[in-house]
Amino acid sequence: MSPFVPILLTLAAFLLDCLLGDPQNWPHPVRLIGRLIVVGEKACRRISARLSGSDVTLLVLGGFLTFGAVAVSALTVYVSLALFGSIGGALWFVLVLYLCFTTFCLKDLLTHVRRVEGHLAASRLNEARRSLSWIVGRDTAHLDEPAVRRALIETMAENFADGVVAPLLYLALGGPVLAYVYKAVNTLDSMVGYKNEQYLHLGRASARLDDLMNFVPARIAALLLIAGARLTGLDHKKAYALWRKEGRFHSSPNSGQTEAAMAGAIGVYLGGPSLYAGQIVVKPTLGEGLNEAAAESVRQAAGLVRLSAVLGLLLGFVLEALMILILSTPWGWGF
Repeated sequence: MSPFVPILLTLAAFLLDCLLGDPQNWPHPVRLIGRLIVVGEKACRRISARLSGSDVTLLVLGGFLTFGAVAVSALTVYVSLALFGSIGGALWFVLVLYLCFTTFCLKDLLTHVRRVEGHLAASRLNEARRSLSWIVGRDTAHLDEPAVRRALIETMAENFADGVVAPLLYLALGGPVLAYVYKAVNTLDSMVGYKNEQYLHLGRASARLDDLMNFVPARIAALLLIAGARLTGLDHKKAYALWRKEGRFHSSPNSGQTEAAMAGAIGVYLGGPSLYAGQIVVKPTLGEGLNEAAAESVRQAAGLVRLSAVLGLLLGFVLEALMILILSTPWGWGF
């Protein structure tokens, strides 16, 4: 089999995501990982209750939860690729294409953004708040229109890194196996990686590992947004300056990278205090003094994400070609 098959599979998977998004009635590996994490968390809580129930116990059990979810995900993908590869090329191709396709979430992200913005355009603020709550972790019930739009832009910036750039990078470096290591870590972080009383200790290992695996993708994503701003006529100089100056100010080592670049590119401020589970979390304001988010800001951000995703795809091709040249037969693809 040609070693350049991974490039064709990545392209096909990216195009499938752009066309189909995430069909809700289809089985999805990430949802299966989520169910595994739920079962694992319940088991950890039961074991902790039987033991000391101390913070240290939860930290250790959280490490086991993280390792278990990642190991099961990676092993399942690896064994599936090996089995389907031994059965026949067509079955292997379909499996790999589906695994690659389900690592991306660009279409779904932009669909949710359009839904929320559509509600705002029709003066349906409550519906916009409810729809927004599906894609952000903050409380949305009391957000005004600018705050809703600011949250939309922030989640586009963050999910561009998590749902587009990181999958492309890990597919290039280690095929579906490494990509699903990343998806397991990212899903763990989204479910248990919170800095609140419930998850502060149990989810710490997941949160730290997610920070590590997103460190490089987040910075590549910021650079792609800056390059995209240059090509679309947005303020790429402001995007670069703000990224360099304020990208590290966010409490997350990674989220601020793309948010700062996005804020500079479209000329709006992002961040500031937000309500999570009834508690105010004070996040730094990125681009303080810039404009308030408006409908045009959301449109510009969505367009920037689309173009930057294409640039990310091209970068993924370059990385995959390098891996092919270095390794001849790239690992993590099952051939």
